[in-house]
Amino acid sequence: MRNRFTFSFSELPSSLPIFPLSGAVLLPNGQLPLNIFEDRYLSMINDALSNSRLVGMVQPKNDADKTHDEGNGPELYATGCAGRIVSFSETRDDRYLIILAGVCRFDIKEEVKCAKGYRRAEVVWDRFSDDLGDGDTDLDASDLIESARRYTEQRKLSVDWSALDHLEPRELVDTLACSLPFSPQDKQGLVETVVIRDRVQLLTALCEFGAVEVNEGSSVAH
Repeated sequence: MRNRFTFSFSELPSSLPIFPLSGAVLLPNGQLPLNIFEDRYLSMINDALSNSRLVGMVQPKNDADKTHDEGNGPELYATGCAGRIVSFSETRDDRYLIILAGVCRFDIKEEVKCAKGYRRAEVVWDRFSDDLGDGDTDLDASDLIESARRYTEQRKLSVDWSALDHLEPRELVDTLACSLPFSPQDKQGLVETVVIRDRVQLLTALCEFGAVEVNEGSSVAH
């Protein structure tokens, strides 16, 4: 849902600060809480707050020992999602607690040097321009909800379904995709799935597979 704080496509910047974090993904209709404590990322948040308030969330690839060309950390996946800082607080032990709201996904064009220790990249947004629209207003997420309920019950996960009931279908889909404990590789697949209807299908399949996997494991254990 668009509001006065929503970016238009032409307002998206050509470069972003990058926060690499495995297993933590963001999607356009989701939110991600983060606990920031490293000096370089505290600087990153300060810089973001003084500019567009955007931070690019990108997962490192599997091989954490493989560094990118600048030797500044693990190699990254090429696709991530920009989040806008919508909540910010300081703690007494020098941490920032923030919440990012997903804005639009991007592809990394190339990394650029940043003097403050955190990573920064030139990005392109074209492939995901639909992230900024209202999307499918008639999206049916009923099968997904049923599969997600089965998945969370089998894995004994606590979910406040009453809160999710108030979300629009697109928000529900991306909230589940961001929050359910899939593998980093599966989460990356969700990030890279351009069309939300395809993301619903993939997310439903992951929930179904995850529920079956737990059932089969229980049968073997007995």
